[in-house]
Amino acid sequence: MGQEILKVINAVKYYGNGSVTTCALAGLSFCVNSGEFVAVMGPSGSGKTTLLNVISTIEPLSAGTIVVDGESVSQLRQRELAAFRRDRLGFVFQEYNLLDTLTVAENIVLPLNLRHTDAATAKEELARVSRALGVEDQLGKFPCELSGGQRQRVACARAVITSPAIILADEPTGALDSKNSKNLMGIFRLMNDKLGSTILMVTHDAGVASYADRVIFLQDGKIFTEIFCAGRERGEFYGDILATMAALGGETDAV
Repeated sequence: MGQEILKVINAVKYYGNGSVTTCALAGLSFCVNSGEFVAVMGPSGSGKTTLLNVISTIEPLSAGTIVVDGESVSQLRQRELAAFRRDRLGFVFQEYNLLDTLTVAENIVLPLNLRHTDAATAKEELARVSRALGVEDQLGKFPCELSGGQRQRVACARAVITSPAIILADEPTGALDSKNSKNLMGIFRLMNDKLGSTILMVTHDAGVASYADRVIFLQDGKIFTEIFCAGRERGEFYGDILATMAALGGETDAV
C-alpha cells in the first residue's frame, strides 16, 4: 500500500442544538492508504452516511480533522470546495445520477469538461476507462437505453475518469438485483486492481463488503472493530463479516 490518502482524526458530528442533540460521530479515527478498497458497515444510525457526508464536505464536522490527499478539508474556503470535490473526489451513488440528455460518452467525460480538459486528452481518458470497465460498446447510447447494471457501470467510469484521490460509494448496489450487484462489485475490483483506484464504500450488504480489502464496522458513531481480507478466499472473509455483524446486532443482506 502507498501513502495515506484519507485521514479521519477524532471526527465528531452533532445534529440539533440546545437540549435536543444527536451525536452521529463520536471521536472516530482511521486512515485509508492509496490503493485500498475499504468498506464501512454498521447498523442503521451507526454513522455510516454521516461519515461519507463529512468526508465529501457536504456537511461540516463539529470537531476533529479530515485530511484528503494531504489537504485538510475543514480549512477550505467555500469557493474552494467545488474544485476540491471535482478534482480530488469521485462519487458512485445508489441512484446513478446520469444526465438523460447526454450520451454515455458525454456523461463519462463530463467531469473532464468541467475541468476544461482539452479534447484530445479527454478522448484518451475516455478510451482508457471505457475499455477497462467494459462500456466501449455503450458510448453512443443514452442512459434510458441501458439496464440498471450498465448505468451503474457508466457511473463508475465517470467517477474514475479524473483519477481522483479517493472514490466514495454510498450503497452502490442498493438499486440492483443480486446478479447486477455481483457484476458491479467485479467492476469495483477492476477499478481497484487495474486502475489503482482508492475506494471507500458504505454498504449494509455483507456479500458486497466481502469484495473489499478491509471492512470497518461502526456502532454509535465509533469504530466497533475492523477486519482484513489479507488474501483469504472471499467466502471465508464473508463469513467473518457475517459473524461480526451478528456481534453488532445488525442485519445484513447477501450477494
